[in-house]
Amino acid sequence: MPTLALLVASNLFMTIAWYGHLKFPDARLWVVILASWGIALIEYCLAVPANRIGYFNGFTGGQLKIMQECVTLAVFALFAIFVLKEPLSWRFLGASACIAGAAAFMFVGRA
Repeated sequence: MPTLALLVASNLFMTIAWYGHLKFPDARLWVVILASWGIALIEYCLAVPANRIGYFNGFTGGQLKIMQECVTLAVFALFAIFVLKEPLSWRFLGASACIAGAAAFMFVGRA
């Protein structure tokens, strides 16, 4: 559970770092790059422990990666709806279903 919680927290910061600047179209590019790097540093401080904890507690690298992708999609979906004010299309939902299917393959047979 600590792994999942840390991945969710790290993805909140990374989504803001990567897409939050879209709400500020007049900001200079170098300013948004520096701000994004600062926010991404917090993301790394959460993602690295998440992966170490998960890996040393039985998850494989592939399982950690697909778990991170699923979390990323869920966090981004909420960000897109509530911050960017974009509706989720059937394409986004279809792509999410494909990633969920990939996750199922990675975790099949895991006790």
